[in-house]
Amino acid sequence: MWRLPGLRVAAVLVAVVAASGALGQPATPSPPADQPAQPSVQPPDPFGQEVILPERTIVFFKGTGNWDSAFETIIEGFKAVKGVLEKRGIQANGPLLTIYTATDDTGFAFQAAVPVESAPEGLPQGDIGVGKSPSGKALKFTHRGSYDSMDTTYEAITNHLDEKQLDAKDLFIEEYRTDPISTPEDKLIIDVYVPIR
Repeated sequence: MWRLPGLRVAAVLVAVVAASGALGQPATPSPPADQPAQPSVQPPDPFGQEVILPERTIVFFKGTGNWDSAFETIIEGFKAVKGVLEKRGIQANGPLLTIYTATDDTGFAFQAAVPVESAPEGLPQGDIGVGKSPSGKALKFTHRGSYDSMDTTYEAITNHLDEKQLDAKDLFIEEYRTDPISTPEDKLIIDVYVPIR
């Protein structure tokens, strides 16, 4: 049974019922001109979609943190990497990634990674390194909202893996569809990838 340690127990049923209740509902037809328009409903994100992660060249900040200040720690890592890249005139080549390499009940080890076209010379330097992102078969889950509310998403992921009896690798990846540095926290969209064996 696979678990994501360090995550608070949350009301998973609310998230699961909300997600499953929206599945399979037909699109609302346009109302006649004399009736007010109904608000559009965003289709649900895939949950547990099988994907193949491509290998990407990354520049990353390698660090550790505790769960109470996880988001702030990760953001500082991204800022450190972006600072190094900006000094060298290197552009990001894809969304920011957090690669969790170890977790326990109190904290985690991670890489705050920025994909780049090719490996820059002169690195590693201090906590900044160059490498390749994890690749291969994974399951994709999407979280919308604040980082603090991700516990519910991770509990639902854990339940999904247990229910399907899937064997996950000892790491997981968050890919930010919205820039975590500048996006208001309640507007974050994060794809979570769980590599499986």
